[in-house]
Amino acid sequence: MTRSLNRRLFVGMLREEWRMHANLFGGARFAAFPLFVLALGAGAVWLLTTTAVATVGTLILGVHALVFAFGLQTGTTAFLGRDAARNLLGDMTLLVFTARTLPVSQRRLLAVFLLKDAVYYSGLFMLPMALSFAPAVAAGQLAASEVALLWGTATTTFLLGVAVTFAGISLATRGVSGRVVALALGVGLAAAVVAGVDLVGYTPYGIYRGATVVETTLVLAAIPLLAVLGIAVYDPNYSTPARTAGDAYGRWRDRLPFRDDAVTAKTLIDVSRSSGGLFKVVFSGSILLAVGVFLLELAGEIASVDPAPGVTLGAILGLSAFTTYNWLTQFDDLDEYRLYPLDVGDVLTAKRRAFLLVSVPTGVGFYALAVAWQSPTVWDALAGLVVHVGLQVYLFGVTVYLAGFSPNEFLFDTVLFAAFTLAVAGPVVPIVVAGFVVSAGTPAVLAGIAVGGVVLALAGGVLVRRATPKWERATRT
Repeated sequence: MTRSLNRRLFVGMLREEWRMHANLFGGARFAAFPLFVLALGAGAVWLLTTTAVATVGTLILGVHALVFAFGLQTGTTAFLGRDAARNLLGDMTLLVFTARTLPVSQRRLLAVFLLKDAVYYSGLFMLPMALSFAPAVAAGQLAASEVALLWGTATTTFLLGVAVTFAGISLATRGVSGRVVALALGVGLAAAVVAGVDLVGYTPYGIYRGATVVETTLVLAAIPLLAVLGIAVYDPNYSTPARTAGDAYGRWRDRLPFRDDAVTAKTLIDVSRSSGGLFKVVFSGSILLAVGVFLLELAGEIASVDPAPGVTLGAILGLSAFTTYNWLTQFDDLDEYRLYPLDVGDVLTAKRRAFLLVSVPTGVGFYALAVAWQSPTVWDALAGLVVHVGLQVYLFGVTVYLAGFSPNEFLFDTVLFAAFTLAVAGPVVPIVVAGFVVSAGTPAVLAGIAVGGVVLALAGGVLVRRATPKWERATRT
């Protein structure tokens, strides 16, 4: 009976996941998403290895890092609760939240949900990402058997990210004591890093790299242990404590440089009162800064070049524009504004103002830290600043034009995601590659890159203006 119930729940959750994505993005368009990931990944592997910008080993390390981050994010969105799911998907109930209406325990549902995620995303993401290294196999840079190994270690890396997030959230449901345990575990990991312990060797990437039997056993045991820990300590009756807040609207509105802009004030209040507040913007910027510095050092070691740090870091930090706009639109919907004497253009104007007040200053602040850290030349620093601001404005325009007020819902829409990827990669890849291979002391080339940043800003403005009538028509229909 127990085995039959688990099988029925597993099959039901798989169907639910597929139908949810198919209804959101269209069955055929969503079904083509793995093929797009395969084509995009294969093209990137061929280009980067052919131009000697990166080695196959570096790309495989990057895949594991990307998959781990995706696992952390997936675990967060899956287990924050039914309210978070309703905000994203509308008025619907997922099987994982039906413990109160079905004769099934919450812990059983969570265990089956974890297994479903492992199988579902292993085929949707991990398999095409592993197969995208076919150009390296054809060039003799990678053995065919290593592709199968990469698929396995990438899947277990994803599961490790989900299990870490799930265990952390489960501990948080136990109040102060759970948070203290989670903090102690984090401090212990940090101490191990400071002590020189090779923690990477105790991850699935370590298995790919050739871990010992003991390390492999510890890695493979850690994932189910984390999952069991999360399921055991998870409190299904936990709910976020109620919070009270004063009337901050007047203070926010008075701070704005715009006259009587109620929608901009509301947007900023929504973000500041959400989980993490405005610190989310700072956190994402710090991650991009760390990634950019890592890539600069890696390029210097592999290609033995003196890259232009200003241009490279300016472009990489500009990618935070999409994440920031996602948070600015995450807590409301365009339909909510139909009750007021506002049109689509008014709401878009408010979102653009909020973006300029939050994303651009934060990005420029992190770019100033990068300049102080890497000490680029004056021309390189100025070119990087222009590229950073221009790219932020451009990405804002691209996102608004393609996704409107729902940027988090189009990532699995193959057509829109392909258009977004091409629109971003078109200017970003040449700028980053130029920053890696162009000497920091080439004023003429740096001036040309700066002109490109100005063109990107102008293109972003044009896209925003064209987005207004487009979404007005979509709203009427």
